[in-house]
Amino acid sequence: MKLKYNSPVVLTFSLLSLAALILGYLTGGESTVKYFAVYRAPLTDPFTYLRLFTHVLGHSGYTHYMSNMLIILLVGPALEEKYGSRQLLIGIAAAAVITGVFHMIFFRSALMGASGVVFMMIVMASFSGFKQGTIPVTLVLILVLYVGSEIVDMFTHADNVSQSAHIVGGLWGLVWGWRLNQLPKPKRKAH
Repeated sequence: MKLKYNSPVVLTFSLLSLAALILGYLTGGESTVKYFAVYRAPLTDPFTYLRLFTHVLGHSGYTHYMSNMLIILLVGPALEEKYGSRQLLIGIAAAAVITGVFHMIFFRSALMGASGVVFMMIVMASFSGFKQGTIPVTLVLILVLYVGSEIVDMFTHADNVSQSAHIVGGLWGLVWGWRLNQLPKPKRKAH
């Protein structure tokens, strides 16, 4: 038996996040702040635009990294198989930019981590078994239980978790999952 790199987008994302975490440890957090966190910065700074994509790779520590990667590694490969590597990569990149821009506009703190991507994937996974003209009950439950609890937490908790990234990522997952499920399915060749 040999190992298979079965989910290139998910595995590469996880490994890049691990590399960013290790680099953060080696630099005492300087690289994390400079390259892997998004915050209000001058639009003349080229790193501002880079961080809109790379903030999802940065994590505050091993526990933060593991809590995100556990879900990404569980849910991501099935999404990559269902929608394809290209579509999942587009979804992740868009989730990064959307949550990053939202955070820069409405908050003065730094944002890092893949939580927006996690919530995008959770909502997209709830589309399994989707058929035209129907709304899966799993989708409704995910929106009520996961995204709904984040909305409540946003008003009742003052912690370091960015509920706004969770909500925005989940809403993006709803839009992107719905869009991908509206596309015509490619015809398979008969063998």
